[in-house]
Amino acid sequence: ARAASAGTFITLAADVAAMSPGTTIGAAHPVSLVGKQDETMNQKVVNDSAAYIRSLAERRGRNADWAEKAVRESVSLTEKEALEEGVIDLVASDIDDLLRSVEGWEIKGDGGVTLKTEGERLVPFPMDFRRRFLDTLGDPNIAYLLLMLGMLGIFFEFSNPGAIYPGVIGSIAIILALYSLQTLPVNYAGLLLMVVAIALFIAETQVTSFGLLSLAGVVALFIGSMMLFRSPEPWLRTSLKVVAPTVAFTAIFFIVILQRVVSTYRRRPTTGLEGIIGEIGEAMEDLAPSGKIFVRGEIWEARKVGEGEVRKDDRVRVTAASGLRLTVKKEPEEGG
Repeated sequence: ARAASAGTFITLAADVAAMSPGTTIGAAHPVSLVGKQDETMNQKVVNDSAAYIRSLAERRGRNADWAEKAVRESVSLTEKEALEEGVIDLVASDIDDLLRSVEGWEIKGDGGVTLKTEGERLVPFPMDFRRRFLDTLGDPNIAYLLLMLGMLGIFFEFSNPGAIYPGVIGSIAIILALYSLQTLPVNYAGLLLMVVAIALFIAETQVTSFGLLSLAGVVALFIGSMMLFRSPEPWLRTSLKVVAPTVAFTAIFFIVILQRVVSTYRRRPTTGLEGIIGEIGEAMEDLAPSGKIFVRGEIWEARKVGEGEVRKDDRVRVTAASGLRLTVKKEPEEGG
């Protein structure tokens, strides 16, 4: 669809330069992938690139003045304008049209070559599985999703030691994400914000902040996700269409976990010594103030507190437990 940036250099360096209808060429101003450069360094890079593309165009007999402007001013041309300006050699609608057009074309340099393309068989050379896989990992959106999956997997493993699968999947995802990040312009401030966001979500499960930590985590995660890759080129940044649902899913995931943790924490124990508190029992003898009661299928030593006498067969409610002794108070009669 276009030959921009490095594509302009490659096209101008080719022995035969052809474009299809509806395509463009140009916009070859150098762009740094490692952050903003100072003015002196930026000028050096621009001058070097301009001289290099000019030498390529002159060697192939193409418009060197326009080539330099493509670097210094980021100008672009359509296929018709490029042909008129002498930037390319021809316009072809498809590969077959191109092969017909270059039949008998004489290539100068290195002793000279005459192209013979009529009747030749086309042999495609697509990327093999390994290169397609590595190319996919180089996508910033894939790298971002792997990073999030790895963080969630590690969080699961620490939350549920021995679960195994979350830790294994998370570790593999983190390693693949690190491989992807080494080929991309990573902003470490954005990466740190994402780590802080996960830490805030975890802290919310331990500290009652009424959702403030979760809200801060969502904000930090969103900002960190948008800042993760620093590049003016859209294909080297995470897409909002990927970031928004990922942040929403992560936030909902942690909020649901938080609600379950809080509800479990507030739920009255139903087992053990704490679980007997609040149960209704029956006095097996007068409590004056101590005696035996029958509660939850067992006989306990109990001590009465509060007003009112507790006689044999009276109903009592357990209010506390210490060791093997319970503290009870008289339970009012039903309907009384």
